Amino acid sequence: MAEIHLIGRAASPGLAIGPVTMLTAAVVRRAASDDPAQEAAALRAAIEGARAEIAEQIKTIQGEVADILEFQVAMLEDDALADAAYEVISEGITAHHAWRLALDVEIAGYRAAEDEYFRARAADIVDIRDRVLAHLSGVDTVARITGGSIVAADDITPSAFLAADWSHGGAIALAGGSPSSHVAMLARARGAPMVVGLGPLSWNGQPPALALVDGDAGSVIFDPEPETRRLFEQRMAAANAALAAAESARLAPAYTADGRRIAVLLNIAAPEDLAGLDPAICDGIGLVRTEFLFETSLGLPDEDTQYAVYRRILDWAQGRPVTIRTLDAGGDKPIKGLTIDGESNPFLGLRGIRLSLARPEVFRVQLRALSRAAVHGVLKVMLPMIAVPGEFDRAGVMLDAEFAALRAEGTACARPPLGIMIEVPAAALCAEDFDAAFYSIGSNDLTQYTMAAARDIGSVADLNDAGHPAVLTLIARTVEAARKLDVEVSLCGDAAADTRLTKALLATGLTSLSVAPVAVARLKAAIAKVGS
Repeated sequence: MAEIHLIGRAASPGLAIGPVTMLTAAVVRRAASDDPAQEAAALRAAIEGARAEIAEQIKTIQGEVADILEFQVAMLEDDALADAAYEVISEGITAHHAWRLALDVEIAGYRAAEDEYFRARAADIVDIRDRVLAHLSGVDTVARITGGSIVAADDITPSAFLAADWSHGGAIALAGGSPSSHVAMLARARGAPMVVGLGPLSWNGQPPALALVDGDAGSVIFDPEPETRRLFEQRMAAANAALAAAESARLAPAYTADGRRIAVLLNIAAPEDLAGLDPAICDGIGLVRTEFLFETSLGLPDEDTQYAVYRRILDWAQGRPVTIRTLDAGGDKPIKGLTIDGESNPFLGLRGIRLSLARPEVFRVQLRALSRAAVHGVLKVMLPMIAVPGEFDRAGVMLDAEFAALRAEGTACARPPLGIMIEVPAAALCAEDFDAAFYSIGSNDLTQYTMAAARDIGSVADLNDAGHPAVLTLIARTVEAARKLDVEVSLCGDAAADTRLTKALLATGLTSLSVAPVAVARLKAAIAKVGS
């Protein structure tokens, strides 16, 4: 069979080679009763069984994986999800057939959504459907993936991904899927290369036996010719050698080849991201995303809960600076009971600091917790989605008020420096108008709003280029404003981890970059080559 080249969208970086595992839908068989009441009871029990099963999983894991499973729990706890199934059960349809019919309608709706965020959640609804079917039938419908294999499928559920051992290599090649899906997030965290949007995986005769996956370029080659495989293996060997060399130097400070010291900070989503990490790998934490505290099904976090988490992070940093971003909800991060449903364009709506100012009862709790935590280390507070000085000023007044209230109560506290994220072009163009203690450039949104193109919409993804001269000009302008005002400036968006952009970013005058822990070694190696 001639080799097959397919081009899709990169969802998780890296190179992989391995045997192909084709995922197919599980067939559920169960003995049904003729009594609608019994069938409805069976479905209720299966839904509760699936919910309890996920809840038990959550107890053993933390961080991003727990957040993903919390989403599934919240869906199963929503009675409306099963209403359509119960309705057709009352008409004599079996529980498993009724559930599949109802969920397939939900899945189709998610896949047809205009918003990429909701399209990316389709795999979670498939996962929920199959979990409940498994409890109805007593058969495990989760596909088992052999370690080191290349998974080829239309899509893959979080359960199937989590059931596999990715420590032995392997990759994912999907006909559909999304770079914004929960599985894509998991793949990036586990270091599993992933390519999505390859189109129909149809074979003439036998399915392919071997595949080469390039998660950097977004391409897959099935049944490669010997010479293609040899060249790919050479690339993998070179990449692995470079990564090993970079890992050996990741505890050392970062310097360019011409001797400039560059601060390398961490982006984290939860304290669990720091587990097992030596603080010496970084110069501090440049971004703590606090959304994880608000995404559970337990309601909004209280002051003591937030304080305890922030203090854990500061304790880990051992005196290094920690920048905590206030709640950045909205846009592609809806939070039940907090964000606004049905906005025509949520990315241009009530999100970030706008939402916090609109919900002061929630914002004040976070500001109090941050002020209390500030006595335990070098804490800085960062406001997301700032567009005009008035937003920053209002937030500053609220922080001052909560700090004063804590002192009046006799509670140990400190007033942390207040900075802003530069992710709206208006803020980049007028950065000197803000009385901020520091700037942190969020390259993801800055690029999206500058280029009027989202990176997770395939038809315009090529336009979403953080290396575009317009984006780099806004970054350079922000750096210049920071220099004039003598305030710190860093970049914490995904562009910081894209080593193809390292030279261009440092050319803007940046001397501080913040990335996920997994990207530290590669970034330091790229910095060392700049100026050579």
